[in-house]
Amino acid sequence: MTLPISQIQSRVTAQRADIIQFMRDICAIPSMDSKIGPVGERVQAEMRKLGFDEVRFDRMGNTIGRIGSGPKIIVFDSHIDTVGIGDPSAWAWDPFKGKVEDGIFYARGACDEKNSTPGMIYGMALARDLGLLDGWTAYYFGNMEEWCDGIAPNTFVEVDPKVRPDFVVIGEPTKMLVYRGHKGRVEIKVVSKGRSAHAASNHLGDNAIYKLIPLIAGIRDLEPKLGDHPFLGHGKITVSDMHVKTPSINAVPDEATVFIDRRLTFGEDKNAAIEQIRSLIPQEHRDAITVEEMFYDEPSYTGFVFPVDKYFPAWAYEESHPLVQAGIKSRAMIGLPDAPAGKWNFSTNGIYWAGKAKIPSIGFGPGDEETAHTVNDSVSLDDVVKATEFYAVLPGVLSDEAS
Repeated sequence: MTLPISQIQSRVTAQRADIIQFMRDICAIPSMDSKIGPVGERVQAEMRKLGFDEVRFDRMGNTIGRIGSGPKIIVFDSHIDTVGIGDPSAWAWDPFKGKVEDGIFYARGACDEKNSTPGMIYGMALARDLGLLDGWTAYYFGNMEEWCDGIAPNTFVEVDPKVRPDFVVIGEPTKMLVYRGHKGRVEIKVVSKGRSAHAASNHLGDNAIYKLIPLIAGIRDLEPKLGDHPFLGHGKITVSDMHVKTPSINAVPDEATVFIDRRLTFGEDKNAAIEQIRSLIPQEHRDAITVEEMFYDEPSYTGFVFPVDKYFPAWAYEESHPLVQAGIKSRAMIGLPDAPAGKWNFSTNGIYWAGKAKIPSIGFGPGDEETAHTVNDSVSLDDVVKATEFYAVLPGVLSDEAS
């Protein structure tokens, strides 16, 4: 098949204003704490306007849009929830309405990750119009990921719509490169038990915080000893939060909990990571301190509950993998400069799609992850529009490679 690249590009150019306005509209709708109902409604309105075959919420409250009913299945994954804004005074502009300066759009979610939704939706419709989705079922999946990454795609495969795709494109920011993997992770909870007493008689108590001090120091010094990999890089470990139970601020605390974010490279797994933490507990405190993998069973905004453990393995595909090569070829066809495939430093829904379910997945999206979760959350509007071409072209390239 000769792909109609010039026609794709002229159509995208003609839709530039609509794509940018759609991007600004969805960023203007707050969607923190998994509350993606209102932004989902706006996304669904755009898909209906573009003539998608199916548009709806799933049971969890994610947005699903479908074009076609062919035997080959591709999912375009874009999470439409965001982190919060933190201190409002830290923003020099309205974090939702945002601002445009020198072609860069600044707003909460501009980088992470509402930036890929417009291109995916317009790209899918364009691919349909030009026959590039013949033989395909293509899904747009606008989901909640900041809430608990990996859980939404898990429900896509196992609950609603109970579909296992052949390929997945993850729209997290990649600087318009093809990405082919990232580290895995496990979230760990360490609980220390003590005995309360009045602070004036603290010798009668047993301070739960003090028991954790050697452990926290050991975690601080552990990272150089973690695993390494030439592509994914070095393992990481962070004490990310601490909760204390105490009768009052003038009492000895009887329980203290630290939460650990452990990023896993190839060659590391959750059991080894948990044992590394246990080995740091002083012998005299081993009966008072427990280490365990965390578990997620919080209801979504619709009340849907899907329990999962908070472990996701590292994943990466070789540069030679057919999907990676199709992505690289698609970039070249739309005029982007040659570049090898890269990787994310942070985590994405790829931890389920590729890490757990072993479904071939790549990343492609506008934006740079370094601005994610910051007051400089931003994206090039030119790249938001240009990404549309990639999402439109990729199914055609995959069809050519298979023929």
